[in-house]
Amino acid sequence: MTVRKQLGFRKRVALSLHRKVCHNDAKIHELRNLFWECTLRCNMNCRHCGSDCKQAPSTADMPAKDFLKAIDDIMPHVNPHTTFITFTGGEALVRSDIEKVGYELYKREFPWGIVTNGLLLDEKRLESLLRAGMHSITISFDGFEEDHNWIRRNELSFKCADEAIKMLVKTKGLVWDIVTCVNPRNYAKLDEFKEYLISIGVKRWRLFSIFPMGRAAENPELQLDDNQFKGLFDFIKKTRTEGRIQANYGCEGFLGPYEGEVRDYYFHCRAGVNVASVLCDGSISGCTSIRSNFHQGNIYKDNLWDVWQNRFKKYRDRSWAKKGQCVDCDLWKYCEGSGMHLYDDNEQLLFCHYHRLMGK
Repeated sequence: MTVRKQLGFRKRVALSLHRKVCHNDAKIHELRNLFWECTLRCNMNCRHCGSDCKQAPSTADMPAKDFLKAIDDIMPHVNPHTTFITFTGGEALVRSDIEKVGYELYKREFPWGIVTNGLLLDEKRLESLLRAGMHSITISFDGFEEDHNWIRRNELSFKCADEAIKMLVKTKGLVWDIVTCVNPRNYAKLDEFKEYLISIGVKRWRLFSIFPMGRAAENPELQLDDNQFKGLFDFIKKTRTEGRIQANYGCEGFLGPYEGEVRDYYFHCRAGVNVASVLCDGSISGCTSIRSNFHQGNIYKDNLWDVWQNRFKKYRDRSWAKKGQCVDCDLWKYCEGSGMHLYDDNEQLLFCHYHRLMGK
């Protein structure tokens, strides 16, 4: 099938205009999102964990003062009102000083949020986080009780996440959503699960397929087959058409004919363009899922702003990625090598969403 037939005239025009905007963004590289991998400790042992976090990791939690020093390095150069900071892990809520760090960010006028499995998010903790100025929160919720607890390997996981979400529904002035990792166990129940989410008041729902990295690489039963993979996008497209819940596929991967139909935006890997991360050991990266060979520095020896301004070349100019299966791809100009986290230690693309959708 030709590109013309796959995408149609309007979509090709929209993608071409979008790519021009992306190239301009790369030149300007305004820092809009900063992730802090504040801990590698976790109170779960999830089958699909990309970072393969352990309950007692060898890398200690980064001291709060060290991260705040990095924030102070960038403060003179960014608009804090448009630079969002997200705490992630591991499980960020295992740290008892999240509120302290959050309040320091609030005083500096940075909006901040957190990604959590919900196990420690009771009413008292939510109230504490809100008092510290928390602006947003994301809860992981991977299906009904049996399926959610299976992938999370924790008997209390569903109950705690479910109760946390119901608290959020009643909370005024907080931006929040849930994320679901779709796998063969919960795939057939997506429609039923969607109805449940709507019934309890969920408005925003992000769905991901599981990339075989970290612990997930050891669990092939987590991978959708080709029919399920395509079916996931058909499901999201249908759900968006219904308009009863705001469903989006995750940010990874160029999706060919599904672009503009399963997300609120066209694909662009913004890692290193608008998104940076400070990892637990101080490494500076594009996002927390990208392999270490793409790290750009370390806050313990480099100034975060200097690194952001003067490095990240491979993130902002993707010409190096036109190799292997990308060399002869007709859609290279729209995709430019997919997401940075999909590359291995040898800078080879491990997974192409478009090729899989097209049966290549």
